[in-house]
Formats: sequence, structure tokens, C-alpha cells
Amino acid sequence: MPNYTPDIEPLLTPAEVATMFRVDVKTVTRWAQAGKLSFVLTLGGHRRFRESEVLALLADGTQRRTVQQGGRGPDRGDA
Repeated sequence: MPNYTPDIEPLLTPAEVATMFRVDVKTVTRWAQAGKLSFVLTLGGHRRFRESEVLALLADGTQRRTVQQGGRGPDRGDA
């Protein structure tokens, strides 16, 4: 009998996601309800979030924040 172990992606709790984004757990719940962050339901009905998706979203937000903070934009009175 082959010894097969499927690749299992790590899942994060809402509290872990909230810590990563430095937001309240209720904010993570709102993001999930709004479809901004997909989730998996456990058999007990609890939300779990795919680590890879959370990290990608976190990286995307960091890049946007860096671009927005750097340099003067057209709305900041260049003239």
C-alpha cells in the first residue's frame, strides 16, 4: 500500500489573520462576509483562511501602501 500524504495548505484562524493585518477579528469577519477574503468552513462551522491567500493579500496591501506613501501625487499639490 503506497504511503500517500496529500499536500495540505496551512489554514489560519480569524485571530491569526487579524494579528497579521493589525486589525480586529470583527474586521476579518466583515472581509470574509464581503467576499474580500475567501475562507473554508470547518465541520463545526468556524472560518479558516488559506495562509497563501492571506500572505498574498498582505503583500499586495504592503506594495500599495508603499506606492501611496512615496513621492508626491497629483492630488497632493505638486504645482
